[in-house]
Amino acid sequence: MSSEAKIFYQEDCNLSLLEGKKIAVIGYGSQGHAHGLNLKDSGCEVCIGLYEGSKSAEKARAQGLTVKTNAEAAKWADIIMILINDEKQAAMYHQDIEPNLKAGDMLMFAHGFNVHFGLIKAPADVDVTMIAPKAPGHTVRSEFEAGRGVPMLVAVEQDATGKALDLALAYGAGIGGARAGILETTFRTETETDLFGEQAVLCGGVCALMQAGFETLCEAGYDPRNAYFECIHEMKLIVDLIYQSGFAGMRYSISNTAEYGDYVSGPKLITAETKKTMKKILSDIQDGTFAKEFLLDMSQAGGQVHFKAMRKLASEHPSEKVGEEIRKMYSWSEDDKLINN
Repeated sequence: MSSEAKIFYQEDCNLSLLEGKKIAVIGYGSQGHAHGLNLKDSGCEVCIGLYEGSKSAEKARAQGLTVKTNAEAAKWADIIMILINDEKQAAMYHQDIEPNLKAGDMLMFAHGFNVHFGLIKAPADVDVTMIAPKAPGHTVRSEFEAGRGVPMLVAVEQDATGKALDLALAYGAGIGGARAGILETTFRTETETDLFGEQAVLCGGVCALMQAGFETLCEAGYDPRNAYFECIHEMKLIVDLIYQSGFAGMRYSISNTAEYGDYVSGPKLITAETKKTMKKILSDIQDGTFAKEFLLDMSQAGGQVHFKAMRKLASEHPSEKVGEEIRKMYSWSEDDKLINN
């Protein structure tokens, strides 16, 4: 893949290619509901595939979508988009989808994990593609409803029909991606960069940095509430500025004091040793070490023991209790809570 990969827009995508195509969206979580509803609103024939007894079935039907079991959906559809958890995809695919695939079908993903690491291998007569929105599902939906879209990635792993890219782009247009732009990539690039970004920067890196800052101030005798405001709460303000205008725009908006501190202290924190650790994280992703460890822990044999222990330990960090207290001060405290106790 060239470093100057193409970006596709509305004029490059032919939504009419989906006419006469039956689309099954497997899963009705964050991405699943957005894909299903956006495709329906784009005039596509779509159904939602769910496991027997899924609590999401009632919600999907209430929002005007047809619901089938995963196997029924796969048998019915020409295009199958899999949008369930990475660790559950392979078992579901082998049980429900693989026996129902027909020559010329298109198997789609929003993340390349299972295909890139060889957990799902489609028959040679089936297209395998990706449309990966670079936003949470609720944003994919709200931007679509506002007449806009979020940027997306497109990749073709297997082009059995010779039309895989065009059909994937049509799907991307159907959920609103072509309004913003759809960047060409590969399953390998998307998988490895996505995992690295999550682990080294967006989730692992940022959370560890904020908690370390919180701990440093608390250990120095400062009020934990002050520490929370300065090291955790205000992160959103800075990230929003970067999101809107890049690093330069953020630095333009903050004080000269903050900007100066940014330049002199940032390199003291993110050192050559940090970069060395980042390269090791990337290496473990590239050679499959991380995927192997993750899938083992998520397996029935692993019982998610390590995962659950880490989740429990993280939930008990002192910043969580302080944060709960701080968030009650804000008007959005009870609105759209992500975790309901």
